[in-house]
Amino acid sequence: MRIGLIAAMSLTTIWLVASAAAVTSAASPRELGISGSTNANPSIAASGRLAAVAWGATAKDGPTDVYIAVSHDAGQTFAPAVRVSDAGSRATLSGEQPPRIALVSRRDLAPALVVVWTSKDGDGTRLMSARSNDQGRTFSRPVPVPGTDAAGNRGWESIAADRDGRVVAVWLDHRDAMTGAHMSHQAGAHVEAPADGVARAQRSKLFFGRLGDAAAVRPIAAGVCYCCKTALTTGPDGAIYAAWRHVYPGNLRDIAFAMSRDGGRTFTDPVRVSEDKWELDGCPENGPAIAVDPSSRVHIVWPTLTTENGQETLALFYATSRDGRTFSKRVRIPTAGAAFHPQLVLTRKGTLLVAWDEATQGGRKVRFARGTPDDGADIVFTPIAATETVRGSYPAIAATTDGAVAAWMNTGAADSRITVAAVH
Repeated sequence: MRIGLIAAMSLTTIWLVASAAAVTSAASPRELGISGSTNANPSIAASGRLAAVAWGATAKDGPTDVYIAVSHDAGQTFAPAVRVSDAGSRATLSGEQPPRIALVSRRDLAPALVVVWTSKDGDGTRLMSARSNDQGRTFSRPVPVPGTDAAGNRGWESIAADRDGRVVAVWLDHRDAMTGAHMSHQAGAHVEAPADGVARAQRSKLFFGRLGDAAAVRPIAAGVCYCCKTALTTGPDGAIYAAWRHVYPGNLRDIAFAMSRDGGRTFTDPVRVSEDKWELDGCPENGPAIAVDPSSRVHIVWPTLTTENGQETLALFYATSRDGRTFSKRVRIPTAGAAFHPQLVLTRKGTLLVAWDEATQGGRKVRFARGTPDDGADIVFTPIAATETVRGSYPAIAATTDGAVAAWMNTGAADSRITVAAVH
């Protein structure tokens, strides 16, 4: 893998499109965004017809703030944006670490909204959280996520709500890398020092925590690939599932998985999802996505390096597991170019939808594919026709009663707005 293949893309505009069977707009587009700011790095959560979009808005020569907008009609219309962060919680966001949202079910009440993001804190970073109990109209004052106010950097977090209404989180943590190590950038990708990538990675850890519970904070694994997004979800039986990119002997950066059946008190030993053997002395900034169906079957999608016609490219693959100990043989997801930053969602009809951005001659474009799980291990994914005129990267996707809602940064627009369209 050449570091130049994963050069950073400029962040300009976010587009939001509601999708059922295809990615086409059936209604007049609407826009979200903060005037005078660069709006970027979206994420989405949904429950029924309630959908929430969070993103970062950066004023010229100013800080980045976290905003959220809420829809009560599955993404057709949104209420005015509300600022979640405050002056004391300077957001540090990127495509691989946007502000994350969880919708928390409450008996006889509308879901609560919880937002978590990375914030600059002196010489390091920490995670901040804020909660809304009135469907996004107001938020509590941001507070640090327990266990994330240690020395050093952390981020690339994922969050999820469990069946008991608790919000759990995983994140990458460098608290043990403060001595004799530093991070630098080369050619748009993070490159780490000292030279030995495997030894270096042992000081990078995956941490688990539960909001409001400092005693729950613990490392799950050491040797993680820093700067790739994590993936986290919860199952109908209360289990917690996590996936991340791991550094294996030989500096191989493949996807790992672990799960907990006791609320996060213990996790299984990490399982290698697929022996892709991607050798890279640096972080590709390209993590996995995960979903779990009602039968507790685990679905994972991830990018990795392949060689086609004598040339290296990034491809997407899918694998599944019924027991969390072994995974099926990987299945290729059809792509037309180098594929980056996948996201995965399971719709109410049991269909898997994958979103990613793909390198084309005209720049990055967002793509989609659909797959229907069966009783076997394999699954065939079919590309979904997408809008060809909109460039974009770093998509996000969430399921609603009407299908799914996807958002991505548009790298081809002249302004910096979030365009919203509803599709039935």
